[in-house]
Amino acid sequence: MDTSIIDVNSEWPANNDVGCPPCNKSVAALPSEHAGVAPLAPSSTLGRHLARRLVEVGVSDVFSVPGDFNLTLLDHLLAEPGLNLIGCCNELNAGYAADGYARSRGVGACAVTFTVGGLSIINAIAGAYSENLPVICIVGGPNSNDYGTNRILHHTIGVPDFSQEYRCFQTVTCAQVIVNHLDDAQERIDYAISTALIESKPVYISISCNLAAVQHPTFSRQPVPYCLSPRLSNPKSLEAAVEATAEFLNAAVKPVLVGGPKMRVAKAKNAFVELADASGYPVSVMPSAKGQFPETHPHFIGTYWGAISTSFCAEIVESADAYLFAGPILNDYSSVGYSLLLKKEKAIIVQPNRVTVGNGPSFGCVLMKDFLEALAKKVKRNPTCLENYRRIFVPEGVLLKSAPNEPLRVNVLFKHIQGILTNETAVIAETGDSWFNCQKLKLPEKCGYEFQMQYGSIGWSVGATLGYAQATPDKRVIACIGDGSFQVTVQDVSTMIRNRQNPIIFLINNGGYTIEVEIHDGPYNVIKNWNYTGLVDALHNGEGKCWTTKVKTEEDVVEAIKTSLGPKKDSLCFIEVIVHKDDTSKELLEWGSRVSAANGRPPNPQ
Repeated sequence: MDTSIIDVNSEWPANNDVGCPPCNKSVAALPSEHAGVAPLAPSSTLGRHLARRLVEVGVSDVFSVPGDFNLTLLDHLLAEPGLNLIGCCNELNAGYAADGYARSRGVGACAVTFTVGGLSIINAIAGAYSENLPVICIVGGPNSNDYGTNRILHHTIGVPDFSQEYRCFQTVTCAQVIVNHLDDAQERIDYAISTALIESKPVYISISCNLAAVQHPTFSRQPVPYCLSPRLSNPKSLEAAVEATAEFLNAAVKPVLVGGPKMRVAKAKNAFVELADASGYPVSVMPSAKGQFPETHPHFIGTYWGAISTSFCAEIVESADAYLFAGPILNDYSSVGYSLLLKKEKAIIVQPNRVTVGNGPSFGCVLMKDFLEALAKKVKRNPTCLENYRRIFVPEGVLLKSAPNEPLRVNVLFKHIQGILTNETAVIAETGDSWFNCQKLKLPEKCGYEFQMQYGSIGWSVGATLGYAQATPDKRVIACIGDGSFQVTVQDVSTMIRNRQNPIIFLINNGGYTIEVEIHDGPYNVIKNWNYTGLVDALHNGEGKCWTTKVKTEEDVVEAIKTSLGPKKDSLCFIEVIVHKDDTSKELLEWGSRVSAANGRPPNPQ
């Protein structure tokens, strides 16, 4: 049988991580019905090639905001079977939605217009970069004939240099390409998308507005399927790292495991579970890794977050004589203002491609997944620390039921949120006190959990809820959002309704930026109160399925949840929760004071 393929001679990275068929697990080239050169079909365009590539890597929804430079491109994305455009209210939310989508699907995409769209979405792209999420950011660029001229275009800062947007994206993406002629368009697009998948970081693709609809022989056939050669560990380095680590851990009396957020990008979550099973060690996770280790596992002891850890967790971790951290990010937030009681000489730090044992040595070219799998076969079983934990552990007391018509407390609210979590739900926690309250939720097996800790951009959760729900229609998203954050990005609740999504949004109305209050208070942390249910009703406007309510007591919460899970289970359910402005978690109080102290350190002597 004849086959027709288009050679992909992309500008591959020097490490040769991307290749062309044949290779393991490659997809065969698609057969051609007719040998030779066929007449150009209407789909033989640059726009359709990009669309086909997006579908091929797993994107079925692109979050977009139209603008005159990307309109023709959007036509061609729409024409691709299997690809859906989700129109968003603004570029920032489109970026946040692509972020949430990538957390579920493994890759996300967004499309905006030149400069005014690009510089608006860049904050969301920076967040995706910090969280190691492959988001493909597509920008409709200037007409190819305008490059190299002295013309000044609209949507720019009024100078004939069109590179401002490109230069801004260089620091928050792992690859940037400008497609302003057709001869190498395929190579540039394929290079950018493959790099996003390999590096698990966002990429920037700018496509001239006059090229998307142009037919070209390069795009007349199905493209060669992607074949991304896997990165491999150096066998000798891997062996040495495993031997050194096994010796270190086997000599310890009370070793523990701590999971970090980079286990996701390293695709090492299963390997980490395998190590936990083999070692018998207690397992905790950093706050930003919540949901990446099954909380139903018998070795799980909770979240390690320094002074605000799950009860008895910090005591076990910090008293250990050896701790293995898999994929940690130790910043000022996760370290509670740099206050963790850890010692470097006791730590084994496993990053996606490097292992460091104590104060040294370090072993490069070692993939986390390979390392953890090999270590599980070498480590001696040692349940000493887990047994210590079980001896000191005291189960949490049961929250008292509120008195009739007593004003609702936040901890009572989360008691009821806990009750609705199943393997068919996912939790999205907004920056703020929801970080701390949601950390205390006990996740059933396969219950999703996402929050943005490294970047911590308020308002992220609205777009992320939209994207995650679109990517995972078999799970009901439960979003916990503060009123201050909600005011930043509320518009795209309308997009959720438009796309028939059914999340349950708990809007926690406490009158301001509570997380900021606990770091440093001031009048700027008090916001104008809105009629939030009235606002969402206005966005609903009688089109689609949406139900709103305000709750002020525990009885109200019980009734609202009952309605959300019953007659309104197919609707977006918006529950505005009225609580006292000073009703915060004890963890936020402790965390805020320590972060405030870290922020307020005086300058070093000159």
